[in-house]
Amino acid sequence: MDKDKQRLSISAARLYYQSDYSQQEISARLGVSRPTVSRLLQYAKEQGYVRIQIDDPLEDIHQLSKRLKEKYELSYVDVCYSPLNDDEEITKHIGGTAADYLNRVVKDGDIIGVTWGTTLFSIASQLKSKRVHGVEVVQLKGGVSHSHNITYAAEIAALFANAFHTITRYLPLPVIFETPILKQLVEEDSHIQRIIEMGRQANLAIFTVGTVKEDTLLFKLGYLGTEEKNDLKQHAVGDICSRFFDAEGNICNETINSRTVGIDLEELKKKEKSILVAGGEGKVRAIKAALTGGYANTLITDQFTARALLE
Repeated sequence: MDKDKQRLSISAARLYYQSDYSQQEISARLGVSRPTVSRLLQYAKEQGYVRIQIDDPLEDIHQLSKRLKEKYELSYVDVCYSPLNDDEEITKHIGGTAADYLNRVVKDGDIIGVTWGTTLFSIASQLKSKRVHGVEVVQLKGGVSHSHNITYAAEIAALFANAFHTITRYLPLPVIFETPILKQLVEEDSHIQRIIEMGRQANLAIFTVGTVKEDTLLFKLGYLGTEEKNDLKQHAVGDICSRFFDAEGNICNETINSRTVGIDLEELKKKEKSILVAGGEGKVRAIKAALTGGYANTLITDQFTARALLE
């Protein structure tokens, strides 16, 4: 029975894809119903008898990378292909591309600064093991949350450490304190000072951008009041390392910024590799502002986002 179905499905596929018969013509030729022809063609694809490859001359990934590199004066750009313009799908593919990139570039003695969030978790989950010596991983911002929402902060750092056979230097603090004075007092601790200084010394920093929409993760974590959120929605377009910036890439709320623990955005400009991994329609304005501000010299994104950034 299965062999008969295989032969019939392959015959239908040959007629349809190689001989350009219509499904109605195949139905008459094989003596089966029109719906059966449709099912046979689907079966042929599912079993791998038919492989469809689409070569789109307008979809030149390398050209998109080159144009982005020139427009935003970047050192390196990797535009990956996502089959769908969907946030979850894009996150998966840019995460895999970033993981492959890190596997190529991480070398002995590197200090890797990491942040948190779903994009970073996608990267960390797809990292491959690489035997390197003297590599260190450090958190670039606090990740302790006041809510039940998951930041993946500890998991991301641990996965990076496992991939590069090292340990993580954790920054065991909330990312935004209630007052600048409280934040300053905590930062006076010698252990915290060492972790923050290691973040400054990191030669590789890998991060994404957040948005200022109500459902963004940072808005759900209990750090910000209603008035602060409303102010950010009016004046900010996104954040890096929980530091909010406007469309020109400038810090737009100094009060919140003075309460934030972690690396300053200006420090990112000094990195050997300052790697921004982000994609999705909702993040285009934030990505553009981050690149305008000069906070990244390396960009990993998808073709949909790349086109939007070039418009």
